[in-house]
Amino acid sequence: MNKTIQTIIKGAAMGMAEVIPGVSGGTIAFITGIYERLLNAIKGIGPALFTSFKKDGFKGMIQAVDGIFLAKLLGGMVLGVLIGVFSISYLLENYPPLVWGFFFGLIIGSAIYIFRKITDWSWTKIVAFILGTAFAYGITTIAPSNGSESLIVVFLAGVIAISALILPGISGSFMLLLMGMYSFIITDTLKGFLKTFAFDKLVTLIVFALGCLTGLMTISRLLSWTFKNYKNVTLAALAGFMVGSLNKIWPWRIPTKWLEDAAGNVIMKDGLPKKIIMEKNVLPTEYEQLSSLPSFMLGTIVLIVIGYGVVILMSKMEKSEVAE
Repeated sequence: MNKTIQTIIKGAAMGMAEVIPGVSGGTIAFITGIYERLLNAIKGIGPALFTSFKKDGFKGMIQAVDGIFLAKLLGGMVLGVLIGVFSISYLLENYPPLVWGFFFGLIIGSAIYIFRKITDWSWTKIVAFILGTAFAYGITTIAPSNGSESLIVVFLAGVIAISALILPGISGSFMLLLMGMYSFIITDTLKGFLKTFAFDKLVTLIVFALGCLTGLMTISRLLSWTFKNYKNVTLAALAGFMVGSLNKIWPWRIPTKWLEDAAGNVIMKDGLPKKIIMEKNVLPTEYEQLSSLPSFMLGTIVLIVIGYGVVILMSKMEKSEVAE
């Protein structure tokens, strides 16, 4: 398969994953073999770009950030987000256990895939795995805070959200929900600005974007350094992130808390709560009793197996991923 098409497909898969709450595009990047290359490309974004531009012009700047690769990947991500919004969102609304089952299998396969890449197990790697698992699991059980409109908090929200997006197993949008910033950033600020073009909302978006840029540059450099110096320990921790995140994507879940406005009222859309932010994991039979919806148990189990199989197929693409 053409390398350009491969990169676009990988980007599209990352984009579709980001549409799913609790699923990280970083997971897809990892199992398709572009994770370290992506980190190194992002790491190139910074003040050093001006030096590259002065020395070798626009071409040198593009090479410094692996620009052609990033452009293809970002193009695929945009395509994936569009596909996800119109297809996966529909499936989540009508057949949630099936969708979550597929991603549950995908994450299990990803964790096993990482395990196999660790060349030598030791107590250090085991501790890293346990800490990674506990950290990710703990995040999925934290009750969301009320958030804040302070620009300092907005900046920190950007740093944390983008950092979570890069880490396999952790969703950036889910971190915004935990911080109580999802409604303020997405609904009040972004959508509000697109409707009114108010200056104060523009300032908030700029501060959030600066936080994202700061987090992107920081976490990419940190992970790139750990991969270079402590690769197996880093892999063990990332595997732990994935295992811990399984709590968030268990196929059969019952809502316990919905997205609320500043006054504490549940935000509605078309007569239904707009967004679920806290859920309880249950068995398929209990799911049917409490939700009055079909559990699709057999189909979900089949899709868990398919999700696992997709990891095997996507991981084979890693062998053909070379510098372009």
